[in-house]
Amino acid sequence: MYKILTDSACDLSRQVLADLDVQAIPLSLNLRGETSEDSVDEGIQEMYAALRAGAASSTSAINPDTWATKMRSILEDGHDLLVIAFSSGLSTTYQSAVIAANEVQEEYPQRKIRVVDGLSASRGQGLLVWYACKKRDEGLSLDELAAWVENNRLHLCHWFTVDDLMFLKRGGRVSATTAVVGTMLKIKPVLHVDNEGHLINVAKARGRKASIEMLVEKAVQLGEGYDNSTMFICHGDCLEDAEYLAQLAKEKCGAKEVLIGYTGAVIGSHSGPGTLALFFMGKHR
Repeated sequence: MYKILTDSACDLSRQVLADLDVQAIPLSLNLRGETSEDSVDEGIQEMYAALRAGAASSTSAINPDTWATKMRSILEDGHDLLVIAFSSGLSTTYQSAVIAANEVQEEYPQRKIRVVDGLSASRGQGLLVWYACKKRDEGLSLDELAAWVENNRLHLCHWFTVDDLMFLKRGGRVSATTAVVGTMLKIKPVLHVDNEGHLINVAKARGRKASIEMLVEKAVQLGEGYDNSTMFICHGDCLEDAEYLAQLAKEKCGAKEVLIGYTGAVIGSHSGPGTLALFFMGKHR
């Protein structure tokens, strides 16, 4: 018997995690000098309101000691463990999980620990965890499931757009000139997560509606031949846009179920209010 452990960068709510029988360790957000645990539940709307008001923020990855404490509690209950971690291209959280697993494995040689770099973020990581739980429930062993995640993580497509280029500028994703000119011309970048788990700016759309439609075009193009009856969306406090994107995904991609949720506090503090992302399975990223 094994358990699946992830981290809060998956942006799944407490209720969804409970339904999936998955535990998630929180990253940390420092906002206006106060540190809190990453969440999509408590205080998320207030966090976005603070960002809109210009509040300064910073984030912290999970350290090895925190990973190790949680791993020990699961192993002590008699379970083996599969960890699906936040992309190593965006955080040291995965590396910390590996360090912790190596330490804890020596203490529990009879137990098995597998740590997989999800190479994913936000509800892309969440969708990868969701699929992993389906495969677990179908009866895959720990090793079989770890192999499945490793073999399919680069088919988990992340496509997103942002409404405020200034947040990408602060994170070094676009230059100051690009941010200022793009804002003046109402240019909306369309980005994705590449095979190394990095955020890559790949296209530009003129206006919000066009950028949303481009996300669906990418899903149609890349998702051909894949079962995308379930797709995930996350949003930076722009539910109306998320619902429009979900409608398009159902119409154009044949999705039966599109699950919408907030971009969590840690990732949202970097991407900013108005971020909108679509996650699905495809031929490649």
